[in-house]
Amino acid sequence: MKFTDGFWQLRPGVSALYAHEAYDIWQTDATPDGPGLVITAPTSGIAKRGDTLNRPVLTVTLSSPLEGVVRVRVAHHIGGAWHGGFALPGVVPGGAGTVGVTGDGGTITTGGLTARVTQGAPWSLAFERDGRLLTSSGSRAAGYVRLDDDADVDTGIVDNARGGSPAPRERVFVHEQLGLGVGELVYGLGERFGPVVKNGQSVEVWNADGGTSSEQAYKSVPFYLTNRGYGVLVNDPGHVSFEIGSESVERVQFSVPGEVLEYFVIDGPTPKDVLARYTALTGRPPVVPAWSYGLWLSTSFTTDYDEATVTSFIDEMAARDIPLSVFHFDCFWMREFNWCDFEWDPRVFPDPDAMLARLHEKDVRVSVWINPYIAQRAALFAEAAEQGFLVTRADGSIWQWDLWQAGMGLVDFTDPAATEWYKSKLRALAKQGVDCFKTDFGERIPVDVVWADGSDPQRMHNLYTQLYNEAVHAVLVEARGEGDAVLFARSATTGGQTMPVHWGGDSTSTFASMAETLRGGLSLAYSGFAHWSHDIGGFEGTPDAGVFKRWTAFGLLSSHSRFHGSNSYRVPWAFDDEAVEVTRRFTHLKMRLMPYLFQAGMDAAATGVPLLRPMLLEFADDPAVLHLDRQYMLGSDILVAPVLSATGEVEFYLPAGEWTSLLTGEIVTGGGWRRETHGYDSLPLYVRPGAVLPWGARTDRPDYNYLDGLEMRVFPGGQGAREVAVTTPDGVSTVFAVDRSAASASARSDVDAGWSLAWGSGAAVAAADGRAEVGS
Repeated sequence: MKFTDGFWQLRPGVSALYAHEAYDIWQTDATPDGPGLVITAPTSGIAKRGDTLNRPVLTVTLSSPLEGVVRVRVAHHIGGAWHGGFALPGVVPGGAGTVGVTGDGGTITTGGLTARVTQGAPWSLAFERDGRLLTSSGSRAAGYVRLDDDADVDTGIVDNARGGSPAPRERVFVHEQLGLGVGELVYGLGERFGPVVKNGQSVEVWNADGGTSSEQAYKSVPFYLTNRGYGVLVNDPGHVSFEIGSESVERVQFSVPGEVLEYFVIDGPTPKDVLARYTALTGRPPVVPAWSYGLWLSTSFTTDYDEATVTSFIDEMAARDIPLSVFHFDCFWMREFNWCDFEWDPRVFPDPDAMLARLHEKDVRVSVWINPYIAQRAALFAEAAEQGFLVTRADGSIWQWDLWQAGMGLVDFTDPAATEWYKSKLRALAKQGVDCFKTDFGERIPVDVVWADGSDPQRMHNLYTQLYNEAVHAVLVEARGEGDAVLFARSATTGGQTMPVHWGGDSTSTFASMAETLRGGLSLAYSGFAHWSHDIGGFEGTPDAGVFKRWTAFGLLSSHSRFHGSNSYRVPWAFDDEAVEVTRRFTHLKMRLMPYLFQAGMDAAATGVPLLRPMLLEFADDPAVLHLDRQYMLGSDILVAPVLSATGEVEFYLPAGEWTSLLTGEIVTGGGWRRETHGYDSLPLYVRPGAVLPWGARTDRPDYNYLDGLEMRVFPGGQGAREVAVTTPDGVSTVFAVDRSAASASARSDVDAGWSLAWGSGAAVAAADGRAEVGS
C-alpha cells in the first residue's frame, strides 16, 4: 500500500517514523539463529543526551538461519504485535553467520553474502556479495507508520469471506524499502496472472478466489527474486503489501500491519541458486508418483455423470489409444447441498466400493474433489458442531455463510482434534480405494472469527491453506507411502511447495486466458513451486476446437496434465476428430519423455528447481530472456512455446546455439527471435544444444520401467562427456556417461535391461504420409 504523496510528502492522515541512524551496534548470541547484531536506530538525529528522551527507536536485529541467508527483524516495540513467521525446516541450529563489529559499523557474513550496517547517520544497511552491492535499505526505508481514521490510504484488500466487504482496517505498520538497481527486475510473489515482471505493480499477499483473469491470487507467496541473483522472503503469513517500484520507483517496498517486520535476504548468485536456498529454508517438494504425470480426465463441474458415463469415457480413451492415468470425480460425487460430507451420492453411485474396484481393474487411479467447508444440511455439520470442530465467531456462534453451500461452516485446523477428525473421514475414502484428493478452495477464510488455538485471524487467512493441505497430504502419505502421495491443490502460501501438485484455478476458455494461465505458472515457478498444472481448455465456458487443441499441447507439456471444465465434458472427441489425434500425439510424446520428466521431478526434490522453468532460470546471462512470458523450459533441455493464436502463428526467442526441433528434427540457429506457423499437431518444441535426452520405449503409461528399451538421444551442439541420470518409478537410479563427440556411452552402474544410443536429432522419423511422428 502507498503511504506517500510523491517523493516529498506523506498522504493525508499518515505519520511515519524512519530509521535515521545506527546509533549503536551490539554483538549478541540471543537472536533466533544464535550469533547476530542488534542495532538501535533512533528515528531522528541524536546530537546530545537530551535527544534520547521521548524519541522512538527502531530495533533492527540481524542473524543468519542458513548459509547464504540473512534474517532481518525491524521492530518498533519488540514485544508488540507480530503475525509470527512461517515454518522454516531449513533453519540451521545455532545459526550460520559470522559476526563482526568495528568502529565503522557491524557485519554478518554467511556464505558469500554480507549484511553491512554503517555506524551513525544516515541509516545504511547494505547487502553485498563478495564486496559487490546487491541491494540496500537507506534513508526513509525502514519505517513505522500510523494511519488516522480518515487517512487517505487504500489498505489493499477486501475480506472475501464477508461478501467482499473491506477487511478490518489496520492502523499501524512497519515497512522496509530495498533498493532496485538500474535494469533490475522482480519476479515471483506467488501465482500472479498479470505481467511476469512485477516492476511497477502493487501486489497484495492475501489469498482470494478471484479467477485467473484478475489481480487476485489463489497462491500468495511473500517471496520475490530478481535478475541480480538474490531473493527476499517476508516472514509473515498475514497480509503483506508490496509496492515494486510503484511508490518509490527506485525501491521495492513491503509493509505489514503491527509492530514487527521480519524478512530474509537470500543469496544466489544465480536465480536458480536463489530458489535452491529458498526451498532449503522453507521446504523442498517430495517426489511425486510417476503415474501422476500421466493424463487426468475429469467429469467437469456441473455435468451429469454416473459410473456408466465414467466407464464409457475411460473405455473410449483406451479405444482411441490415449493412455489415461487418473479419473477425477468433481463436486457432484457427493449429494448437492451436502458438500462436504464425504459420502458418495447413493442415487448415482449406489455401490462405490465395487465401482472403484472396477476402475482400478482398468488400471486407472481415482481422484475425488473435497473442500474444507461443511454444509449445514450434511449430518457431518451437526457432528462437527457438537464437538466444537468448526470455526466460531467472537460470541461463540459458528461462523457460517451461504456463498458456495448453504449454511456451511469451516473446519478449524488449528484444533488438533478437529484435524484428526477430518483426516478420519479421508482415511475411510483412501481405504475404499480413492488414490488422491483435489483440495479445492482454502482462500475464502474469514477474519472476523476466533480460532481454537487463539491464532491471529489475519495470520490464519493465508496460512489456513497450509494446515488444510498438510492434513490431507498426511493421510495420503499414511495410506500410500512416501513417493506415492499426491494432491491436486488450488490454494497455497509459503511452504505449499512441499505438498504438490497445484493447479492454476479458474480460467476462461480463450487464448487470452491460456496466456494468463502460463504467466501464473511462471510466477509460481519463480516462487519455489516445482509442480504445476491447469485446466486444459479453460474452466469457464466451452472452448472452441482450436483453443482446446492448442491448450491440449500446452497442457501435456506441463508437469501435470488434466482435462477439466465447468459445464461441458472435456473428452477430445466432443470437439472434433483432430482433437483426438492431437491428444493422442502429445500424450504419447509425454510418455516417451517420462524418463526425462520423472528425473526432473527427482532433481526438484533435491534442489527445489521447478520442472516448468522461466527462461531466466536456465539463461541468466542472456538479457533477451528477462521479460519472456509466453515460453518456458520444461526441465533443463526442452524449450516450449505454446501457440496462443487461432492462426497458428507464434513468436518466440531461441538463445544462442544450434537448437533441434523435437518434432521434426530440423536444426535452427538461435540467438534471436523466430516466427513460425504451426498446425494443431505441432508447436515450437526445441531441444537445447548438446542435450542428451533419455527417451522412453512406451507410449501406453507413464509408470513403466524406463531402463527397458531406453534410448539416449544425443543432440547437436555439444562436445565431450555428459552425465545423464535416469530413475525408474520404483527408485532404481542409473547414471549414464555419454561421450557426445565420440557417439558412445556407458553406464556407471549395472543396467539389467538393454538400452541404446541415438546419434543426431533422433527425435522423429517420416511416416508414410510424410508427417513427422513422435516416438515411432
